[in-house]
Amino acid sequence: MAGHSKFANIKHKKARNDAQKGKVFTKLGRELAVAVKTGGSADPALNRKLADVIAKAKASNMPNDTIDRSIKKAAGEGDANSYEAIVYEGYGPEGIAVIVECLTDNKNRTAANVRSAFTKGKGNLGTSGSVTFMFDKKGQIIIEKSAKIDEDELMMLALDSGAEDFVSEEDGYEVITDPDNFSDVNDALLNAGYQPISAEVTQIPQTTTDLNDPESIKAMNKLLDMLDDDDDVQNVYHNWGNQDAE
Repeated sequence: MAGHSKFANIKHKKARNDAQKGKVFTKLGRELAVAVKTGGSADPALNRKLADVIAKAKASNMPNDTIDRSIKKAAGEGDANSYEAIVYEGYGPEGIAVIVECLTDNKNRTAANVRSAFTKGKGNLGTSGSVTFMFDKKGQIIIEKSAKIDEDELMMLALDSGAEDFVSEEDGYEVITDPDNFSDVNDALLNAGYQPISAEVTQIPQTTTDLNDPESIKAMNKLLDMLDDDDDVQNVYHNWGNQDAE
């Protein structure tokens, strides 16, 4: 991915999340609850999925007490069983690949809303597997550049703790891990005092596609905005390269 777009996209997403903290924390709370149920434990040391979601929640500035309450509620009440995980795949304008991960208690409602978002965003839903082959599931930790950070020290710490790759770019550093090693690497960086602006197991596009037509850019933003606003949508991944061109 192009460096300028990667960090611009992360900041774009973070700014949007900061403006909608209530909605973001509600979605993260649901994701934490489902992780407790599907992982069979409220202890992140015994539940890797829960540990991964906790790392994502912390990088999204979700308070620790809010995280703890969500976990305890799920462990005590068992109300997350009604949520079903569904993944939709499709294309935005000019063939931009999009993956939409949902947690829902009403599949018909979710399907209708996701289909509507793709239609209004000048895209269309695809079949299962139609775009996932264009992405790699990886742990991704993004750290902004700072005069206080010694790049060589950060790189050695990341690689020594199990990271697959370390990329230095103009605006920051990207640490890539195997999903199984994500929590260990993230914990090592946190314990050393590094605070990521983004940390999650995600779908990273193998290649990206730029949009230059203003109408396509407008439509793609509409698609992403509608998906982000949907309470059932947990995560959206795409291979739009120049999102900062909007």
